[in-house]
Parts: sequence; structure tokens; C-alpha cells
Amino acid sequence: MNIESKVPSRGRRLWEVLGVSAKLGFTSFGGPVAHLGYFHNEYVKKRQWLDERTYADLVALCQFLPGPASSQVGIGIGMMRAGLLGGLFAFLGFTLPSFIALVLFALFVQGFDVGHTGWLHGLKVVAVAIVAHAVWGMGQKLTPDRNRVTIAIVSAATALLWQTALTQVVIIAAAGMLGLLMYKQAKAASTPAIHVPVSKSAAVISLILFFTLLVLLPIASGWASSGWLSMFDSFYRSGSLVFGGGHVVLPLLERELVPTGWVTEETFLAGYGAAQAVPGPLFTFAAYLGAVMHGWTGALAATAAIFLPAFLLVIGTLPFWDSLRRHPNIQGALVGVNAAVVGILLAALYDPIWTNTILSSVDFVLVSVLFIALVFWKLPPWIVVLLGAIGGALTAL
Repeated sequence: MNIESKVPSRGRRLWEVLGVSAKLGFTSFGGPVAHLGYFHNEYVKKRQWLDERTYADLVALCQFLPGPASSQVGIGIGMMRAGLLGGLFAFLGFTLPSFIALVLFALFVQGFDVGHTGWLHGLKVVAVAIVAHAVWGMGQKLTPDRNRVTIAIVSAATALLWQTALTQVVIIAAAGMLGLLMYKQAKAASTPAIHVPVSKSAAVISLILFFTLLVLLPIASGWASSGWLSMFDSFYRSGSLVFGGGHVVLPLLERELVPTGWVTEETFLAGYGAAQAVPGPLFTFAAYLGAVMHGWTGALAATAAIFLPAFLLVIGTLPFWDSLRRHPNIQGALVGVNAAVVGILLAALYDPIWTNTILSSVDFVLVSVLFIALVFWKLPPWIVVLLGAIGGALTAL
């Protein structure tokens, strides 16, 4: 697929990336796995900026990398569409809505309880339908035979029965080895090229910078005894060392900030509750914490610190990813990896998304209607989000 021929002007591509990612930033409720469902519907199904195989390969890469996987997928798509600035615009559009909402919450409405409202529950039900739609669509494309269905189901079972921070990485690595063994004799599939307008020298510099900051920031913060530098170091390390998405970073942040007295336990938990109520990446919880500590300036610094590793890793790996994934042996491995990604999404659909959301027969009816609206009526996701919020409010009455 020649992506650039669709929109010749780089300037138009940049504003298009910003507009689409901002729409997703306002409507993508439900956490990292749900975000991948929203991205799949918007970027693959609707706009066809990339094909199913390329999207699945990008998701697989970001599952290997530490940091917020859904944000990294969005950054990667923005980079493929419009270069480094495209990645930045994709990040800004997807992140700004939740950033602003959480900073305002930190500054003005810390005592407001949004945890048990009907419309919020309706938005969680929407997330179930979105993830189910993604699993449905990706499963049809990526698990078309008995072997790949088996890999997907075994991956789902492993993800559900063995829940650790590194489970996803182990599943993907094992599935890659299985794919390499089972499909090494298969004819290499025709894989559309990923055009990444970023040089490999820039990629190498990004990887060097990632590891340099990871090593030097703790040393520098100890020498300088600067509260700002220590805060930046805490958020940068939390963003660098977490696998498994936004929820996994929470205990890391709590260990960094609560014992030091930067925020209280009650303030931390209040912000976590608010973070569940806003769309976009859960990593913007850092904006709330930074705002509690140092106002708007602290929010900007904390957000930049926690997302910087994600940027550096995507820039550092994506230019090499296309040549790697087009190698026949790597293609065989990716057949297994993509099936495992479907299984991981299936497991997440059940736990925590389904088990924490579908609590009654009314919830089941609502999610069924929303799923049919997405798959068969093909309604735009923003309409489905609105219907879910209204449905949740009505059921609460």
C-alpha cells in the first residue's frame, strides 16, 4: 500500500494525523487493550493507512518494548504517516485530552467522586464491544488455520493462568519460536513495506540516548540533590522499566512517590480513580501527579519524563523493523507472534475487561447491541461511545 500517494502534502498528513489522533484521544475509553481496538478500527478498517499484517506486526513490536504499548503503536503509525513530527502529533492528539482533564482534576476537583456513575459504566461497556470487535477482525485475518488458532488459544490460556509482568513477552517469544519451526518451509508472504521517514543513524542515537538517560539520571539526581531532577528521574525510570501497559506502572509510581512524601496515599488513589474515568493513555496519570506536586509545570515535566522512553524506543526500533520483518525466517516467526497477539487480546477481553464490566444481564444486552452496531451496522465509534454512555446512564436509573 502506497500510503504517501493518498495524501501528497506532508503538511496535510501532519494535520490529518493530529486530527484523527485527537478524535481517538477524546473517545478511546477502556485502557490499553481497548485503545488497540479503537486504533484498529480507525487506522486499519476505516482509513486503511496500514494493512492488517503491518498493524499486527507493529503491535507485536510494541508488546516487546517497555512502556505504554498503545501509545507506542499510535506514535509508530504517526511516524509511518508523516515522519518524526507525525509521531509527535499522534502523541499530542491522543494524550492532550486526558492530560488536560487530569491536571484540571488535580487543581480543582480532587474531592469529586466519578467512580460509580452510570455513564462511566456505559463507557466501560463500550470498551468491551471495541475490544471484541478488534479480536473478531484480527482473528479472521491472523488465525485462519488450525495451527494458528491453537497458538492463539494457548496464548490466551497462558495469559489468564500465569499473570506476571513479563508474561506477554514470554508468550510472544515462545509463539515466535513456534512460528519459526512450523512455518519456516512456507513461502514467504508478500508483506507491504513500512515506509518510515527516519534514518537509521537517528534510530541508533535514540537508543543510545534511552540507555544513557536510564543510567545517568539516577546518578545526576543524587549528585545535584534537585527535587525537579529527582522527579524527572522517577518518572523516566517508571516509563522505561514497565512491561504490560498503564496499570502495571501504578505500583512503580506509588513506590517512587508516596514513601518520599511527594504525594499522599489518599491523593494518589484519588488520581487513579480519576484516570479510569478519562479517555486516552493511563500513563497521563503522571500529569495528575506532577500537577499535585508542582502545578502545570510539574504536570508537563512528569508527562514528558514518563513518555520520553516510549518515543526513544519507537524511534530507535521502527526503522530497523521493516527489514527484519521481511526476512523469511522472521516472517515465519511473526506468523506465530501475530496469532499470539490475538490470544493476548482475547485474554484481556475476558480479564480484566469483561469480568470487571459485564456484571448483569442488562450489561450483556448493552454490549451485544454495541457490538452489533460496530460489526454489522458499521456505525462510527464516536456514535457507539455516545450510545454506550446514554445506555449506561439509563440502566443506572
